[in-house]
Amino acid sequence: MNSDRRRAIERGTGDAPLRGLDPLRLTARDAKRLLVDGEISSAELTKVYLDQIAAVESKVRAYILHTPDNAAKYSTKVDREMQAMRGPLAGLPIAVKDNMVTEGVTTTCASKMLHNYQPVYTATAVRQVWEDHVVMLGKTNLDEFAMGSSTENSAYQVTANPWDLSTVPGGSSGGSAAAVAAGEALWALGSDTGGSIRQPAALCGIVGMKPTYGAVSRYGLIAFASSLDQIGPLTRSVYDCALLLQHLVGHDPRDATSVELPEPVALPTAERLDGLRVGVPSEYLAVGIEPGVRARFDETLARIEELGGACVEISLPHTEYALPAYYIIAPAEASANLARFDGVRYGYRCADPVDLLDLYERTRGEGFGPEVKRRIMIGTYALSAGYYDAYYGRAQKVRTLVRRDFDEAFAGVDLIASPTTPTVAFKAGSRTSDPLAMYMSDICTIPANLAGLPALSIPCGLSDGLPVGFQLIGPAFSENRLLEAAHALEGAIGFDTAPTFRGARRERDANGWRADWPAPPGPITFSPEDAQS
Repeated sequence: MNSDRRRAIERGTGDAPLRGLDPLRLTARDAKRLLVDGEISSAELTKVYLDQIAAVESKVRAYILHTPDNAAKYSTKVDREMQAMRGPLAGLPIAVKDNMVTEGVTTTCASKMLHNYQPVYTATAVRQVWEDHVVMLGKTNLDEFAMGSSTENSAYQVTANPWDLSTVPGGSSGGSAAAVAAGEALWALGSDTGGSIRQPAALCGIVGMKPTYGAVSRYGLIAFASSLDQIGPLTRSVYDCALLLQHLVGHDPRDATSVELPEPVALPTAERLDGLRVGVPSEYLAVGIEPGVRARFDETLARIEELGGACVEISLPHTEYALPAYYIIAPAEASANLARFDGVRYGYRCADPVDLLDLYERTRGEGFGPEVKRRIMIGTYALSAGYYDAYYGRAQKVRTLVRRDFDEAFAGVDLIASPTTPTVAFKAGSRTSDPLAMYMSDICTIPANLAGLPALSIPCGLSDGLPVGFQLIGPAFSENRLLEAAHALEGAIGFDTAPTFRGARRERDANGWRADWPAPPGPITFSPEDAQS
């Protein structure tokens, strides 16, 4: 970089963002190379994404709130203090799912219950990337308290899939996935309880990974189901996924379930899969896989063999029981976790309660949405006296059987492959009246959560013009093996991540909001440096 350009960047008056820098295809790896080589400043890179948000957010609705002024100010600060703020992530813009608490930033969980919640601390995973001087663009939309598979359960808005705006982006991390796919963020953080990173990654044509349970601290992640929740990355490439994961993993003294990985996360370089044995469970292919999804899956299996790997049929015999077991365990844990929202300490409180019982009943009745209420009721019933052993206790036994199936399978194969979802993205509103059909969206992803295993999804092609996801599952703490295999496959597939933005949104009012949705939080004054101090 010449000295004049360097001085201009340090003053925050550098050139406009480079022409031809495409946020729909730019990876974090390439963006960092541009920053290091001096071809672009953090302020310019951030402006690329702020401009994209301004251009498409009214159609996509990926963010509950975004922080353009502060993102611009902080990126300029990174440029001015680049010697002190050097690091693998410094200056790279990121979006954060709005169920991770962020000091100084409203954190809503997409719920009326937390519409005005201002956290006094920051989630460990978010703090770790803040300490590497990333630039936060905002908080992304989700299904309320992460309960859903379409991001239609948000109290604020329905997020659209950038490939077809009339379809859903998946859930519950649909806002994060849509933001990355639409070029509104370089990468994003999501959370995965039963597939909530991998399923939206698949529907939006990007990469999403759920690490081994405990590999990433859950401190500051507003709990849905504590034995299943896990934070992970949503990115445009497998390399980016590994790069972000490097800065998320590790033991946290604030989270007793967190652990150190046996080996550091390595950046993948593999181009071949020689000697890799991949198991294909017959049970995953018998759950109503769409023909187009099955065709792309079979093509990807053929690519594995072209790259030197071997695909063998295996059996995971208790797979059919995983979904019902999950929908007992997860609601039971949600029932316990969400009991704290009672209108007494923080969050929404009903107006003019007549007594304590009225306060509790009306606050929870008015503050929670239909899906959250449904799961609380199911979970409370499953934990009630007389039913605990018949439902929750039995579901935990099934969970053990599912885990044993994986243990036996991994004695003969290195990884397990399946479609990430049975279908491509479905039309918004098409499953909202049929919860069971909605729950089936996660049938291929839930078993890995029950067993606590790492799994990721990469795009493997299109069906009817919409992305198809290919899922790889590995043994506990096999993140590096997963990333290497996915990297090699990704190179062989050569998927173009730029979405089509086809379709039309459903009718809305003049402001783009449904009449009964509250307005999202307004602009805020915030910078990661403020929160870290």
